[in-house]
Amino acid sequence: MQKSLDRRSFLKLSAAGAAGSLIAGNSQLKAASLKKPATKDEMAYRTLGRTGMKIPLVNLGFVRSNNPRFVNLALDLGMTMIDTAYSYSNGRNEEMLGEVLKNKPRDSYYLATRLRGNTEDQIMDQFNTSLERLKLDYVDILGIHGSSSREHALDKVRLNTLMKIKEQGRARFLSVSTHSNEAEVVRAVTESNVYDVVFTSYNFRMENYPELKKAVAEAASAGIGVIAMKTMAGVYWDRERKDPINVRAALKYVLQDPNIHTTIPGVESFQELEENAEINYDITMTPEEIRDLRLEQAYAGMFCLGCEQCASQCPEGMPISDMMRSYMYAYGYKDLKTARTTIDSLDLPPEICGSCSSCSVNCTQGFNVAEKIRDIERLRHVPSDFLS
Repeated sequence: MQKSLDRRSFLKLSAAGAAGSLIAGNSQLKAASLKKPATKDEMAYRTLGRTGMKIPLVNLGFVRSNNPRFVNLALDLGMTMIDTAYSYSNGRNEEMLGEVLKNKPRDSYYLATRLRGNTEDQIMDQFNTSLERLKLDYVDILGIHGSSSREHALDKVRLNTLMKIKEQGRARFLSVSTHSNEAEVVRAVTESNVYDVVFTSYNFRMENYPELKKAVAEAASAGIGVIAMKTMAGVYWDRERKDPINVRAALKYVLQDPNIHTTIPGVESFQELEENAEINYDITMTPEEIRDLRLEQAYAGMFCLGCEQCASQCPEGMPISDMMRSYMYAYGYKDLKTARTTIDSLDLPPEICGSCSSCSVNCTQGFNVAEKIRDIERLRHVPSDFLS
């Protein structure tokens, strides 16, 4: 398999000459790119590692909406994989999917869900609840949500419990998702000999792109299915939502890497879903799309890299990267429910940053960490009913 175009190669493309380079001069990108075919039958698919599941390049993630009509349209558009999680919308997302999918042939879609849990009882209880909500006897992919270290991903209790569920025939394949320290977690998945799939943040803003790209290639070579999340890098460059990221370009950028088997962007409009579906026919990037990603500029945007370098700097041990992810959900995706769910999962103290006269955290992206924490922390004091 040829290597795909990396970030540095993108930066070498000039605005005037990009089109020619993309189409004719760069065999690496040309190998990964696809020309739009004349018929729907020519939709592009990739195989999800050793699972053998042949799925489109772009599928449906449900972190940003609970609209059942999105499910029907996605399936009509040929998207066959649907991703959800135990915690999305406090379980209402799985319940919605259960109602929609109960009338669909079970072999017409793949369903992935994820959960959190530190003990066998916690994992089993959550998974049993998920199956009840989904009205299913099994899921295609069951995963542990939000792993950020090798130790967490390889925890024996979690591994043994997941293997037990798989042996029971209630999950065909096992996975881990990661939003921080991604390269480390991806390598742990490869090492585990248990997991079949990894869900990882993967987008054009990630400064650890070369190392993560290498880890993803190693995983794919070992037969691990690789699913990219957070491909839109926060949706907007600014908190005020006046400067949108070209999410179509961002999604195409990720798919230049052939070791990314599929993506699961969330959507909040039918137009957005249809535009995502079009990418299943053509991932060729235009010069304008390359410029729109501002690859040569130091824009921090709202996407936290999850580098965890802030963790040791905070005297109160705040889960800063998780709070920054909540900030992105609220101000980038405008998804207050998911932002609140993320905050509630962190077991924060009653008072945050109360003992510090000034913030000692020096963010690698230049974020004003204290300001962002104060901003997003307010959300936990809003009644949940107001966010529905």
